Amino acid sequence: MSLFKRRSIQGPTASELIPPRLPQHAGGVSVTSESSLRHSAVWACLRLRANLVSTMPVDLYRTVEGRAVEVPKPPVLVNPGGTQVGIKEWLYSTQFDLDRAGNCFGLVTARDGLGLPSRIDLVPLADVTVRMKDGVRSYRIGGHDYDASEVWHERQYTMAGLPVGLSPIAYAAWSIGEYLSVQQFALDWFGNGAVPSAHLKNTAKTIDPKTATEVKQRFKAATASGDLFVTGQDWEYKMIQAEAAGADWIEAKRFGIGDIARFFDVPGDLIDAGANGSMTYANISQRNLQFLVMNLGPTVIRREDALSSLSSRPRYVKLNTDALLRMDPAARAAMFATQINSRQLAPSEARELEDRAPFTDAQLGEFDRLFGTKNPAPTAAAAPTGAST
Repeated sequence: MSLFKRRSIQGPTASELIPPRLPQHAGGVSVTSESSLRHSAVWACLRLRANLVSTMPVDLYRTVEGRAVEVPKPPVLVNPGGTQVGIKEWLYSTQFDLDRAGNCFGLVTARDGLGLPSRIDLVPLADVTVRMKDGVRSYRIGGHDYDASEVWHERQYTMAGLPVGLSPIAYAAWSIGEYLSVQQFALDWFGNGAVPSAHLKNTAKTIDPKTATEVKQRFKAATASGDLFVTGQDWEYKMIQAEAAGADWIEAKRFGIGDIARFFDVPGDLIDAGANGSMTYANISQRNLQFLVMNLGPTVIRREDALSSLSSRPRYVKLNTDALLRMDPAARAAMFATQINSRQLAPSEARELEDRAPFTDAQLGEFDRLFGTKNPAPTAAAAPTGAST
């Protein structure tokens, strides 16, 4: 996403506050939205967040007498990109762009009878330029100009007064570039047969410059093709940079993974990065709950607000986070038992949550035979409690 031009006599311009789309050079590589994906931590963070958000069921509600009632969803919340692009793929693509660039864009290609978007075709970030002139926002996509009403623009990591979200990749360019430079160094070393700076020393006698040049040429000629170099007892070869370079390479990669996890708001242990300190959780549900509350929750709320604008008010969208907070079978059974015994949940409701049909009369009869009837159903002939006979 390229940057905009906005004239103002007060404060910095947008182009001064937001990094441009031009490649950021860090180390020996150029860091862009595409090249950054070669960083395993960048890919892992983007994939994890997009996977989780895109697989949360999208539900539409309206409030009736103080109670949320689920209502049918419009087509744009089922197949926002037409029959070829369902809501899960659409959410994955948009979340991926939001997390790496702070923005996602789409063209509104169809509307319903209320004038709301009924189809939104997503476009690549690299094709979009956002412009601000006299307070009016416009877009140039693929060489064509569009009004703001024709474009779906969702933002993340916003800053007051700016029409776009901030790009984590642009701000993490140095960290990403360091990691990619280390990768490039390793590829050059092992892939191209590169030899690090070294010290070839004769331990028996002093070598004059002419002899030293001849030995160096012989050594280079032998090792350039990966061949062996044979010496006697009077020669000693020492790799000056090899051990230090290897240690620095490993350390740089280890630090880079945790550093990137912080930029993308993902706990390092969730992408197999080393975590500082000791973190223990009673169960997986607690771990997922902390991730949802502290890291993913704000993103979910912002996306719900954006998706709610695709439906007429007072309807609103909720992303169902139950899948992320799903308990292990024992904890789930204990929770249902507690809610049933405290009369917060009926057994039929618990079975429905487990995708099971209500008990049949035969099943209820089997329970009576095995365990007895603790709470017999009242009959018409039974007298009220405390009544005289």
